[in-house]
Amino acid sequence: MDDSTNSLPNSPGEPSNRISHDGFDLLSKDIVDPVLAAKMHLVNNAIDEIGFTPYHARLFCLNGFGYAVDSLITLLQSIISGQAILEFQPSYSTGLTIAAYVGMLTGALFWGLSADIIGRRFAFNVSLFISSIFTIIAGASPNWVVLGLFVCLSAFGAGGNLVLDTAVFLEYLPSRHQWLITLMAAWWGLGQLIAGLFAWAFIPNYSCADAASCTRENNQGWRYVWYTSGAFVFVLSILRVTVIRLQETPKYLVTEGNDDRVVCVLRGIAEKHHRPCTLTLNQLQDLGTTVRPNCGPKNKRLALSELNFHLHGLYSTRRIGISTTLIWFSWLLIGLAYPLYNVFLPIYLKSRGASFGQTSLISPGETMP
Repeated sequence: MDDSTNSLPNSPGEPSNRISHDGFDLLSKDIVDPVLAAKMHLVNNAIDEIGFTPYHARLFCLNGFGYAVDSLITLLQSIISGQAILEFQPSYSTGLTIAAYVGMLTGALFWGLSADIIGRRFAFNVSLFISSIFTIIAGASPNWVVLGLFVCLSAFGAGGNLVLDTAVFLEYLPSRHQWLITLMAAWWGLGQLIAGLFAWAFIPNYSCADAASCTRENNQGWRYVWYTSGAFVFVLSILRVTVIRLQETPKYLVTEGNDDRVVCVLRGIAEKHHRPCTLTLNQLQDLGTTVRPNCGPKNKRLALSELNFHLHGLYSTRRIGISTTLIWFSWLLIGLAYPLYNVFLPIYLKSRGASFGQTSLISPGETMP
């Protein structure tokens, strides 16, 4: 669908099924469901008419915090792994990295696919809460395997939260402000800054110096980092429910055929922030009914046919299929490069004799408290 539509809704007296748009839609010739496409254009026009509001500003901040959580969790396991290795003496020192990325992958797949079935709102709120709970629990891990398990589960929530942050924000954004999706990347750096500050506060003062003398009692620093980070993420998950009070996104409601709720959500935002919204229920209903083939009744919506329906849409035409493949391939390369640079490059350089300087947590001549 074309999210770049800049025109306003139909004026009074114009046919309700008229769709006006200024931009050029690259996939305009690949429309599979003309009724759904027409309704999406009307919703885009209504969102543009409302414009950018304080509601969108809150979404940018709290969705951005969720974006930062993904970065925080990814870096956190790397920061604390050195001290955890001294305490647990594992046979495979990069196990936490593997656990984190397995969790990210499964979380993105699970929440990304299920959000089209159970709705954006539930997945958006629950995924960050799950991440916070397992981040806190990770600090109490008794051994390396359990730590890896909870890192994986924490990343499972964070990975799903990452894809929903941008999706939910984009589905509410007016077309002229969709550049803010790019600005969301700034929150990634903030997440790494917060992780670094937590580590700086605890690890130097509450960590053992070598494996021979390292015990749980004198190596609490990395655990404090997990506890603090988990509490921070938990607060963010609560703020999402209490500050934003997110309603289901209008574009998801359109695909579900809930035209009345679409109008209710958009007009609710417009009225609260004193903005115009001329979209009516009759305009949407006059376009027809959205058909969702191969889908069972509501109480069977988690059936395999529902999932197949959504996956099939990604390859419904040749051009859409090429677009889907190229996007996935781009993210595949990014996902490959990130752990190679952060994890395996230092190991490779060290195996070739590279010196990384002072690795001790304390300066020469100082003693641990």
